[in-house]
Amino acid sequence: MSARALIVGCAGLRLSAAEREFLARVKPWGLILFKRNIESPAQVTALIQEFRGVVGYREAPVLIDQEGGRVQRLSPPQWPDFPPAARLGAAYDRDPARGIEATKLGARLIASELSQLGITIDCMPVADLRLPEGHNVIGDRAYGMEIETVTHLARAAAEGLIAGGVLPVVKHIPGHGRARADSHEALPVVETSRTELERTDFEPFRRLSDLPIAMTAHVIYAAVDAERPATVSPAVVEEIIRGHIGFDGLLLTDDLSMKALKGGFRARAEAALAAGCDIVLHCNGKMDEMVEIAAACPQLSGEAKRRAEAALNRRNLPVESVDVAEARARFSAMVAA
Repeated sequence: MSARALIVGCAGLRLSAAEREFLARVKPWGLILFKRNIESPAQVTALIQEFRGVVGYREAPVLIDQEGGRVQRLSPPQWPDFPPAARLGAAYDRDPARGIEATKLGARLIASELSQLGITIDCMPVADLRLPEGHNVIGDRAYGMEIETVTHLARAAAEGLIAGGVLPVVKHIPGHGRARADSHEALPVVETSRTELERTDFEPFRRLSDLPIAMTAHVIYAAVDAERPATVSPAVVEEIIRGHIGFDGLLLTDDLSMKALKGGFRARAEAALAAGCDIVLHCNGKMDEMVEIAAACPQLSGEAKRRAEAALNRRNLPVESVDVAEARARFSAMVAA
């Protein structure tokens, strides 16, 4: 696949003529779906097939945020509801082995829903710690406050997805839990010392550094780079993400349209790629922004292409079979308070 270092969204339930022309010309690596793109299983499948036909690659990656709780783009009545990560953390607190089993099973069920539609990547698990001073943008999306809890459950979720043929994206590397602002709306600045960050916030990501894909945090870590958020900071990417954490997988930016980032969209993409991100992500489907970002994104090559290919090779195909009805009943029982 000759793809550009770019993942984009689209505006509606099907591709417009302008979107088709853009996608055919630019050939982004992937497409990310949101609730605005979702009406029914048949419609989602048709949209995905249309995207892949336009870019000319039948297995072009399609992503979604399907965590459970507040963040699930596929929702009832068409799709089952899943609990937030904090509920799984509570199950782990009651019985660690049962909590790990429940988390893996829940992720396997999510993978079953996604793979039926043709979605191949889920932007979960969240490996951020839930810390008292942190903004609620993370909140119950985190498995807990303890490194052991978060690490064990994030890994279980990743394994459950892979068992169902869906790749996980661990986020928000190197850690969003201490940020006091929602990076969708403002730029968070974390003043904590590097030593403390390495001991706490960064540690789950270090223990999960073998996972195939990670997504950056639009957060300034003043002890590492007082001027630039992680997504556009060579110091954070090279010293922390690739260095201290040891992550050598595919590194995606968080959404470049978020208000934590400043400047024009081309400049944002250029800065993220220069910092060491492999692929940039733009989610809102606004054509003028996508065109500007695409102009900064080269075709995948070198280490970025290697990492992308290695990530895609981590999908577990053929998938492990599961009795969905039985698994749902068992999962519900395991996460019940």
